[in-house]
Amino acid sequence: MLTVFIRGIFLYFLVIFAVRLMGKRQLGELAPSELVITILISNIATLAMEDVSVPLFTGIIPILTLVCLDVFASYASLKSRRIRHILSGKPKVIISGGVIDQKQLRALRYTVDDLMSALRTQGIFDVTEVQYAVVETTGAVSALLKADCLPLTPKTAASPDTPSDPPQTVISDGDFIKTAAEQLGIAEEDILKELKRRHLEAGGVFLCTADSSGKLKIIAKKGDKK
Repeated sequence: MLTVFIRGIFLYFLVIFAVRLMGKRQLGELAPSELVITILISNIATLAMEDVSVPLFTGIIPILTLVCLDVFASYASLKSRRIRHILSGKPKVIISGGVIDQKQLRALRYTVDDLMSALRTQGIFDVTEVQYAVVETTGAVSALLKADCLPLTPKTAASPDTPSDPPQTVISDGDFIKTAAEQLGIAEEDILKELKRRHLEAGGVFLCTADSSGKLKIIAKKGDKK
């Protein structure tokens, strides 16, 4: 009994340490790879805790191996958008320009009830008030109301009520996203020309967003010219 008690305490702190190394996301915000590793760690810890005939290191080594694998995958995701998309997937636009993309909903196996439920959690009860909505890689739905349905603020009061989708990311950590630029109808040459005017190259941009009017907002990488 004492052995089980001591093993339980040790594994408790080991799992806490492992989860802290993996980051501070909540359970609902975990990427698929992170969720799989979390489930595996909990199962391994349970087996090592309950079965005293199993050497403690038999549980410790797989847990630390999985944590190291997750940390390595996280760093690889920072360096490569392709790896990030393989491990976590891509956000999917389900409403654009106020129009529901029914084909995308079917591809995601999202029912109308699922969509309405996700919108209600954000205080939106009328889908026709939504200008733009996207399913994030965690499964959560982010929505933007139409201009005439937004809460009144000094900014919304001063701007015309013209419905428009939110800005899209066209450069992410130095990587040019051609599909986003094509969706906005902006030529890659025009974006590169604007970067050149600001004495920047695509590789020196941390984040660049563009809206349907072609207006760019650029954040240079730290240490690069702005």
